[in-house]
Amino acid sequence: MRLIHYTDVEAKPVGDEGAKHVAMRMLISEPNGAQNFRMRFFEVGPGGATPYHQHPWEHEVFVVEGEGACVDEARKEHPLRPGSAIFVPPNEWHCFTNKGKVPLKFLCLVPTQEVCNWRKQ
Repeated sequence: MRLIHYTDVEAKPVGDEGAKHVAMRMLISEPNGAQNFRMRFFEVGPGGATPYHQHPWEHEVFVVEGEGACVDEARKEHPLRPGSAIFVPPNEWHCFTNKGKVPLKFLCLVPTQEVCNWRKQ
């Protein structure tokens, strides 16, 4: 078992092209013994956004704090607020934007690399 407080994990800036005011904390992943999922905690500063992107794996998102929008493949914005839960299917274009005055904070769960590789076979 692993028990931590999210603030005990370093927030690292997301340097991907298109990322603006985004930091991520890798809360749980393979080095912690997680064989199927990674739990990540994102913080998007006011006026910030994750890159508009797609990938071959699904992910689940739960908004903890702040207000924002999830942008879909049609570039339609869907409002986000604390308690919002989002499922992003594999290969769907998406991004998350902060529309508020405080950081938009959300949990994002994705499969581990091993699960992603297994699904490609």
